[in-house]
Amino acid sequence: MKSKRKVPARQTAGKRNRPPARATSRNTESRAELTDWDQAARWYDALVGQEGSDFQKDIIMPGVHRLLGLGKGDRVLDLACGQGVFSRFLSLKGLRVVGLDSSEALIRRARSRSSDSARFHCFDAGDNEALAGEKFSGIACLMAVQNMEHIQPVFENVARWLSPGGRFVLVTTHPCFRIPRQSHWGWDEQKKMEYRRMDLYSTETAIPIFTPPMRSEGPHTWTYHRPLESYFSALKNAGLAVVGMEEWTSNKSSQPGKRAKAENRARREFPLFLTLVSTPL
Repeated sequence: MKSKRKVPARQTAGKRNRPPARATSRNTESRAELTDWDQAARWYDALVGQEGSDFQKDIIMPGVHRLLGLGKGDRVLDLACGQGVFSRFLSLKGLRVVGLDSSEALIRRARSRSSDSARFHCFDAGDNEALAGEKFSGIACLMAVQNMEHIQPVFENVARWLSPGGRFVLVTTHPCFRIPRQSHWGWDEQKKMEYRRMDLYSTETAIPIFTPPMRSEGPHTWTYHRPLESYFSALKNAGLAVVGMEEWTSNKSSQPGKRAKAENRARREFPLFLTLVSTPL
């Protein structure tokens, strides 16, 4: 398929002898070693920039803002905020924003790129001491949950941080159709149709991602594939009820060519992103 672009997602550690992942317990002062996203921070910051990638600007950030349903002055947590692109987006909407991420290097970039209206903290998302006593009307986690090795303590923290009636909006690459090195495009010559091939779905899997992706060795981060059941079960066990789900497709189009019509149809049929909305039980 032509004109496809990789979505900048966030991966974390996921194998033996690896740095602690973003869902482990550690803060800035007790950090003994860098996370894998500290070494990737410069590359990721250049990739995302001040306002985000095309997918972030056109699809993800407006969609999450709509689903949060917040008004000016409401407190919102940008969970796994990275270098703060969504925090800046929300600040411009008049929200009181707090950003949280385990990478000290990315937090430094978030602070340097953002105004003083947003506050940023360096904690792992699953640390039970993170943001103790804080409450938020909404929490968003954009393109990062697939980068966390352990999601149960993260969701438990979300339930603790949310005010009654608050919403947690989670966006991830769609686990049914988008798995690094385990999903592929194919072409059916007889039907003149592009199809999606899945080599793995039910098995939870850790997959290394080189940074930048064009490398075949050297520094890398990790992405964690898990089936839908894992997400729904972890949310329920944390005391969160899923009240909404949306599946977002690409807004890109192929360049003119004999397969362009089939490629564009496939884009509409196979979502890029899965979005879940949950509230405290």
